[in-house]
Amino acid sequence: MKNQAYRMAMLYDFYGDLLTDRQKEFYDLYYNEDLSLAEIAENYGITRQGVRDVIVRAEAYLTEIEDRTGLIRRFHTMQSQLREIADCVRQVTDLNDKRLGSDELEVLASRIQSLTDKLIQE
Repeated sequence: MKNQAYRMAMLYDFYGDLLTDRQKEFYDLYYNEDLSLAEIAENYGITRQGVRDVIVRAEAYLTEIEDRTGLIRRFHTMQSQLREIADCVRQVTDLNDKRLGSDELEVLASRIQSLTDKLIQE
């Protein structure tokens, strides 16, 4: 369940602006505000099935976009690679501290670490 909620949140974060206003609203209420289909239906004066249909269409559309573009998959791959780069930089810094003591290498490693940290946070 948690993985599905995370996946839906990622899809919405990446592609939510491509949904219709109604799809965005129902999707947000259902996944982010944790309202039930019945609660949303009651608030909007429509059937529970009507709400479900809107959400299912939105999910299908977001999934289709991800299947075509792969942006989320690439995002996760890049995040993993950036963490690996950050780990390598720490190892280089440790080796430099223990063996070389190069100020130049320390500055370069620090710069790489800083840039990597910024990219990971984005």
